[in-house]
Amino acid sequence: MRVPYWRVSRPRPSWHQSWHDLLFVHWPVPAGALRRFVPAGLTLDQYDGTAWLGLVPFRMTGVRFAGLPAVPWLSAFVEMNLRTYVTGGGKPGVLFLRMDASRLLAVKAARAALSLPYVWSTMRVTHDGAAVEYRSRRQDAWLEARYEPIGPPAPAAPGSFEDFATERYCLYSPHRGRVLRVDIDHPRWELQPATWQPRVNTIAQSLGLPATPHDPHVRFARRQDVVGWRAVEGKALTTWIA
Repeated sequence: MRVPYWRVSRPRPSWHQSWHDLLFVHWPVPAGALRRFVPAGLTLDQYDGTAWLGLVPFRMTGVRFAGLPAVPWLSAFVEMNLRTYVTGGGKPGVLFLRMDASRLLAVKAARAALSLPYVWSTMRVTHDGAAVEYRSRRQDAWLEARYEPIGPPAPAAPGSFEDFATERYCLYSPHRGRVLRVDIDHPRWELQPATWQPRVNTIAQSLGLPATPHDPHVRFARRQDVVGWRAVEGKALTTWIA
């Protein structure tokens, strides 16, 4: 079992944030379609002999540096990411291919600090009972969808696809000729079966990647509270704030 950060002798976390109403939409893609996005030093991970794309819409609150309060007009916004999975130095992590956010300052800060592939989009999340109505619009890519949990939450079984795709505790980002790693920590995911009904979805196509099929693997999580540390690459340090 993974030991949470508060039981490990390591520096206190550098930042905090909470994620809400997350939908994990996954589908298999040929590894060759993704290799151009994977920087040297990282290995593209596969499950059941194939690589995977993940589309994750959600909203974020409580974004703040350790020791500082959350700022209402900056600390809460809507976000979405398109991702795949990699390993660097023996540590499995996430590689983001596209990240949409509704807060321009967060977009600019994350791009400057880590070269994360953020773009500013018009985004909105509303609720209809347990269902989530999600919209992200930008000239190059739109997502409009309704999604809803339909079963009880449960942790991912070891060795399952859910375990492969969600129990990852760092992200990687190519930055100024290097690959930086941001370590994070949180409780194990409590995932629920879910339905999703996309009305418009052109996110993967915006990068020339295979579109989401009609029957992707779908899971939902209501909330996750997350901490993270300053990004590292050798002796280099920077900070990820969003």
